[in-house]
Amino acid sequence: MAEENLEAKLKHHLKQDKIQLWNPPYTNDNNEPGKTQMQDLAEGYAPMVGFAVSEVGSVLEAIRAQTVKRGQGNKAFKETCVATLELMLPRDGKKETKKKNYLETKLDFPVQEIMNSRMATWLYVMNGLHPPEQRLDEQGVRNNSKIMVLRVNEEDRRRQITEEEQKKNQKESIDRTQKGFQILSERDGSEDPETTPFLEIADQKGNPLQIPHEEKKALILAMGFHEKGRSLLKRKQHDNALCHLLQADQQFGRCGSALLTSVDNYAVLQLDIVWCYQALEALSCLDDGKMRLQKAEDCFLHCYGEQQQRLLMIKGSQGREEVLFLRLYLLQSLLSYVEGNDSQAAQQLQKVESLYSRLCPDLDKMTQLMSLGFSEREARLGLRACQGDIEEAAMHITNRRQEREALKEREEAKRSSRLEAVAVLTEMGYSRADASRALHQAQGDVNRAYALLYLGFERQVSETALRLTDGDLQLATHLLLDNQGVLSPDLLSASPPSSPSEEHSSSSDDPKDRELVNEVLEDISRHEEDYLDLTLEEESELIATMKSYLSRGNAHAV
Repeated sequence: MAEENLEAKLKHHLKQDKIQLWNPPYTNDNNEPGKTQMQDLAEGYAPMVGFAVSEVGSVLEAIRAQTVKRGQGNKAFKETCVATLELMLPRDGKKETKKKNYLETKLDFPVQEIMNSRMATWLYVMNGLHPPEQRLDEQGVRNNSKIMVLRVNEEDRRRQITEEEQKKNQKESIDRTQKGFQILSERDGSEDPETTPFLEIADQKGNPLQIPHEEKKALILAMGFHEKGRSLLKRKQHDNALCHLLQADQQFGRCGSALLTSVDNYAVLQLDIVWCYQALEALSCLDDGKMRLQKAEDCFLHCYGEQQQRLLMIKGSQGREEVLFLRLYLLQSLLSYVEGNDSQAAQQLQKVESLYSRLCPDLDKMTQLMSLGFSEREARLGLRACQGDIEEAAMHITNRRQEREALKEREEAKRSSRLEAVAVLTEMGYSRADASRALHQAQGDVNRAYALLYLGFERQVSETALRLTDGDLQLATHLLLDNQGVLSPDLLSASPPSSPSEEHSSSSDDPKDRELVNEVLEDISRHEEDYLDLTLEEESELIATMKSYLSRGNAHAV
C-alpha cells in the first residue's frame, strides 16, 4: 500500500507542477531517461512525500516509462490498429508490487483466441471478460485498457472457481435481499398482522411518518440494503458488504432530496461505503470517496445543526453521535494523506485523537455499569452520552429503557386492538383478509370497517360514499341506494388511491416468500442505536497506521 500511496502522491505533484515526464528534458529522443533531470526531480520530491530519494526515483522512472510506452502505443494504434493492453497480474504476496505486462493485439479478435495463442506462454487467462467467444471491442476493451488476469495453474484455478462462486453467492444475496424488502415495501399493514409482518417508517419517538408510497418503497429498500450491508461489515465481509451498500445508495437516490437531508441514515451510509473502500485498499475510488465524505458532512450539518443544537433538542445529548464524526474525520485524514496533503491529514487526525480520547470506553466504568445489570452496549452508549459520568449514565440508560418499554407497550396495545377488531368482524362472517383490509381503510375504527364490508358495493364506491358523508353509515347507504350504487367519475377520481396491498395481492401465502421475508428481517437490528455502537477497535488500528505514515513523512522532511 505504501508504494501505491507514493505513486499516487507523485502523480498528484507531477500534475500540479505540470511536469511531462515523456518529454525532454526527462526523456530524450531515444526514449531514455534524462538521468540528471530525473535525479533532481527525485531529490526535490523526496522531502515532500516523505520517502527516500532512491524510492522516489524508482517510482518516478516507472511512471515515466509507463507514459512513454503509452505514447508509443497510441502512435502504433493510429497507424496499425494494434492496441496495447495493460495486463494487471496478481501479487505473489502482500509486500510484492503489482506486476505490469503489456499485450499488443487487434481488438477484433475473440477473447478465447487471445487466451489460447497470444498468452499461452504466460499461462494466464483474462478475468472478467465473458463470454470468451465475443471480440475484445464488443466487450468494451479499448487501446490502453487495463485488464485483470489470473494464472492458470491448479491452485489459481481453484481460487478462480471460488471467486466465481463468491460472485454468484453475492448476486444471489443481493437478489434475495431485493426481493425480500420489495415484498415488505408493498405491504401497508392492511393485511392480517398475525401472519403478514410489515415495516413502518417512524421518527425518533416511534410516530409513523407520512411518506408518498413510491418514496416509501425506495426508502424501505434503501434501509434494508443498508442493514444487510452493515451486518456483513460486522463480519468483515467488506467486498460483499460494499455491493449491498452501493445498492442502498441507488435506492436512496430515488428518494426526494428533502428526505435525504432530514435524516442521518444517508450520511451514515456514505461513511460505511468509504469505510469499505479503505478496508479493501481501493485507492481507485479516491475521488468517489471524497465526494461521499462531503455528502456525509453536509447531511450531518443539516440534520444536527452547526453546533449539533438540533441533535441536543431531539435526543438531549450528542456524545453517542460523535463516533460518526470520529470516523468521518479519520477517513478524511486518510484520503488527504493518499492525495499527498500531509498537513491536512495531520490536522484531521488531531481532531480524531481528541474525539477518541473522549469516546474510547473506560473499562472500569463499563464494568461498574455492567455490574448493575446493564448490557455492554448500554454501558458504552450511556457513558458516551453522559461524557463518562457513571451516575448520569446509569440514569440515562434507565430512562432509555423506560422509553423503549413504553414504545413497545404502545405497539403491542395497537396490535392487540387490531387483532381484537379483526376477531369481531370475523365473528360476523367476514374473512380475516377482508376484515384486516377494511380496518386498515377505516384506520382501526370497527364501525367504519363494518360499514365498508356491510354496504356490499364495490370497495372504492363504498369508501367514496363514506368520505362524502363524513363517515355517516346511514347517509352513505342512502346516497348509494339513491344512485343505484353508481357515483360520478369525478367523485370517484377524487377518492384516495387504493392501497398497494389491494392493487397487488399479497404473496404472504407463498412459503418461499415467507422464508425471504423472515430472512431479511433477521438482518434488521432490534436496537435503534446499533449504528452508533462502535467499539472503536478498528478505528484505533487505523489511527495508529495514520500516525505511523505521518511520522515517517515528518522524519524524512527533517
